[in-house]
Amino acid sequence: MKLVFAGTPEVAVPALDALLASGRHEVAAVVTRPDAPAGRGRRLVASPIAERAEEAGIEVLKPVRPKDPDFLERLREIAPDCCPVVAYGALLPRVALDIPAHGWVNLHFSLLPAWRGAAPVQHAIMAGDEITGASTFLIEEGLDSGPVYGTVTEEIRPTDTSGDLLTRLAFAGAGLLAATMDGIEDGTLKAVPQPAEGVSPAPKVNVEDARVDWETPALRVDRVVRGCTPAPGAWTTFRGERLKIVQARPVPERTDLTPGQLSAGKNNVYVGTGSYAVELLWVQPQGKKPMRGADWARGVRIAAGETLGD
Repeated sequence: MKLVFAGTPEVAVPALDALLASGRHEVAAVVTRPDAPAGRGRRLVASPIAERAEEAGIEVLKPVRPKDPDFLERLREIAPDCCPVVAYGALLPRVALDIPAHGWVNLHFSLLPAWRGAAPVQHAIMAGDEITGASTFLIEEGLDSGPVYGTVTEEIRPTDTSGDLLTRLAFAGAGLLAATMDGIEDGTLKAVPQPAEGVSPAPKVNVEDARVDWETPALRVDRVVRGCTPAPGAWTTFRGERLKIVQARPVPERTDLTPGQLSAGKNNVYVGTGSYAVELLWVQPQGKKPMRGADWARGVRIAAGETLGD
C-alpha cells in the first residue's frame, strides 16, 4: 500500500522504521507537528519523526491544523491507501479521515478499551496494572473508540517507569503496526468493535497529578513516582521549595515514620507514608541536577521531625 505516516515524538520512530524496513509498503510522506521551541535558546526544533523522515528522503508535511486546506489538498494528491498513526498529537477532522481508502490506523499504547486517552502508560502504572500492551485500531471521531485490528501484551515490571515501559511498547507496537498494514493490504485482517465494558479514561497527567500525597500508602507513592517518570516528574515540597522525586523504593520494614516524616542515615534517607516508609534513592532539588537521596539529605542537614509536603 501507499502510506502516509503520522507521528511526532521519539516513541513513534520505531514504528516508522518498521514500515520503512518492511519492503512491502511505500511510505510516501509523513505528517508531524510543526517545529517547536526547545532548549535554553528556545530555538525551533523539528520533531523526531520529521528528522527521521528527512534522513530517509521522505516528504514531510507540518500542518498547523490537520484541517488546513493546503494540507488536505496535498494529502489528496498523494492519495494514500492508508495512514498509520503513532502519537501524532492532533485531532483529525472527518474530511481528513475520509481521504485514504483504508482510513487512519492508530497504534495506541494500551489494551483497548482500557486507558483511552493521551497518557495510557502513565495511568496503567499508577493504577497498579500488571499487564498492559498496545492496540491498532481504525480511527473514528470518538476518542480511541474505533474497532481494533490487533493487540500485543506486555508485562509491567515492579520497577518500570513510564519511560521504561513506553520504550518497550514502542518496539513491540512497531511490529504490530507493520503486521496490521500487511493484514489490511491482503484482506486477511478485519477490525473488531471494542466491547462496551472495561472503558477507562487516561487523560494527560499534569503537574498537580504528579504531586506526591504522603498520606497515601507506600505502594501508591511508588506507583505515582514511577508513572510520572520521566514526565511530568513526581514532586513534593521541602522547606518551601519543590523537590522532584526521581526514584524511590518501598521499605516495608520501616513502619516508625508518620506521613511525610524524614529520617536520614549515613547512606539512606527515608520518608513516611500512609503505610510504611519509602527510601528516596534519587531526588532533584529545584534548580539543580538529580542527585542521590542520601547526598541530598547530607547537604540540607535534615533536622529531627522535618517533613516533606505541606
